Amino acid sequence: MKLLPLGERVVLKPLAAEETTKSGIVLPGADKEKPQQAEVVAVGPGTEDVKMEVKVGDKVIYSKYAGTEIKDGDETVIICSQKDVLAIIEA
Repeated sequence: MKLLPLGERVVLKPLAAEETTKSGIVLPGADKEKPQQAEVVAVGPGTEDVKMEVKVGDKVIYSKYAGTEIKDGDETVIICSQKDVLAIIEA
């Protein structure tokens, strides 16, 4: 399914949650935090008032409870407003 977001919305593909801590402790499934990092897979056209600042392929950090999760087969994406994107991660 191809999603084309409207207005100032973006489609995010969450990045995988960490399975071990920095010190090497393996986390069981229930202890993993919901990831807040994602890759932008689609961007809406924006509006007169809102210029789109993210682009497809950007790695971003988004608000913890942002958007709506959509399942496409075994893949989950999040549709949210650009204002829910907190930062772009630069390599």
